Amino acid sequence: MDKFMKWMEEKFVPVAGRIGSQRHLAAIRDGFVGIMPLVLAGSIAVLLNNTLGAWIPGLGNILGPINSNVWWGTFAMLALLVTFSVGYNLAKSYEEDGLSAGLISVAAFLITLPQGTDESGWGFLWNGYLDAKGLFTGLIVALIATEIFVKLTKRGLVIKMPENVPPAVGKAFAALIPGFISVYVFGLITFLITKAGLNSLYDVIFNIIQKPLMGLGQGVVSVVLIPILINLFWFFGLHGANIFEPIMQSIYMPALVENAAAVEAGLKAPHLVTKTFFDSYVHLGGSGATLALILAIFLVVKERKEYKEVAKLSLAPGIFQINESIMYGLPIVLNPILFIPFLLVPGVISLIAYLATAIGLVPPTYVVIPWISPVGIGAFLGTGAKGIGSIMAAILALVNFAVATLIYLPFVKMAEKQAIDREKAK
Repeated sequence: MDKFMKWMEEKFVPVAGRIGSQRHLAAIRDGFVGIMPLVLAGSIAVLLNNTLGAWIPGLGNILGPINSNVWWGTFAMLALLVTFSVGYNLAKSYEEDGLSAGLISVAAFLITLPQGTDESGWGFLWNGYLDAKGLFTGLIVALIATEIFVKLTKRGLVIKMPENVPPAVGKAFAALIPGFISVYVFGLITFLITKAGLNSLYDVIFNIIQKPLMGLGQGVVSVVLIPILINLFWFFGLHGANIFEPIMQSIYMPALVENAAAVEAGLKAPHLVTKTFFDSYVHLGGSGATLALILAIFLVVKERKEYKEVAKLSLAPGIFQINESIMYGLPIVLNPILFIPFLLVPGVISLIAYLATAIGLVPPTYVVIPWISPVGIGAFLGTGAKGIGSIMAAILALVNFAVATLIYLPFVKMAEKQAIDREKAK
C-alpha cells in the first residue's frame, strides 16, 4: 500500500491536478453551472406537466401551455445557452471580453447549422439542432471561436477608440476584427463541409463524437467506472466531481433531456442512465456516499470521540449532499484504511441502480433535481414524482444507502482499532 500511495502521489496527483485546472474543461464546467437555473426551470416544467397537470382535472389545460413555453426557452434551446455560457467563461479565464466571446460563439454555432428554405424564405431548421442533440457542436464551436477571438485580441488585432468613448462602445469596436474573422472561419468550414456532401458540422460531430460517446456512457462498465474514478481523484484531495463535471454534463445531460422530451411526448425514456441517475442513487451524501459513512461511525465507533464529533458536524451538510467536512475532517483523503470502501461503495451501488433500472424495477430518471436533494427524495423527484415507479426509485436509493453503510462498517471499526493501537504504542 505504501508503494502504491507513493507512486500515485508522484505520478497520478500532478497529472490529475493539471486536468482539474485545465482552462477549457473548467470553461465547460462553469458554462453548465451558469445555465443551471434555466435547466432546473425546464425540468420543473416537465415535472409539473406530469404530476399536477396529470393529477388535477382541468389544471393541465392551464399548466400545459405555460410549461411548454418554459420548456421551449430552456431545454429546447440548451445547446444555444451552453454555447454562449462556455464562450463567455473561456474568454473570462483569459481576462478578455466575455460578452463578445459568448455572442460570437452563438453566431458561429448558428452558422454551422443546416440551412433550409420554406414558403417564408431563407432560414435554418430549428427543430433538433438547438436542444441537447446540438450540445457537442455548441461546445466545440464555442471553444474554437473563443480561442480565435482571444488570440487575435491578444495579438492587438483590434480597433482602439479614444479614451473618451464609452466603455461599451470601445469594447464593441475592439471585438470587431477578431469577431469578424471568427465567424468567417466557421462560414468557410460550413461551406467546405456542405460541398463535401456531409450536410453540416452538426451532423459530422453528432455522428462521429456525440452519438458514440452517449452510447458508451450507457454501458455498465462506464456507469460503474465513472463514480469510482471520481472518488479516486477525491482520495488524493482533488475535487473529483468538478474534474468529471464536463464529462458528466456533456454525456449524461443530453441523455436526461432526451428522456424528458420522450416522457413529455408520452413515449418511453430512451436512456437508462442520466446525470440525475448518479445524483439520485450513487452520490448519497456526496461523492462516495459519505452519509452512509457518517451513519457507520455512529453505529460502531465506541472510543474515538473525534470520529463522532466530525460525524456530528458533517451530518447536517451530508443530508444535503455536502461532504467536504467529512472528506477532509475525518479524513478520507489519503486515509489508506478507507481507500478500499471509498472506491468500492460507488461501484457497487451504481451497479445495483443500473440493474434495477435495466430490468424495469424503477423507471429511468428524466427530471433535473437540485444536487442537494436528500437521499430518497431526489430519486422520487428525478423519476417524475408519481406512481409506484417513483416510490420504488426512492426505496432503491434507501437500499443503496443501506448497502453503502454495510460496506463502510468493518472499515470504520478497523480504522478506530488502528487509531487506538497507535495511541497505545506511544
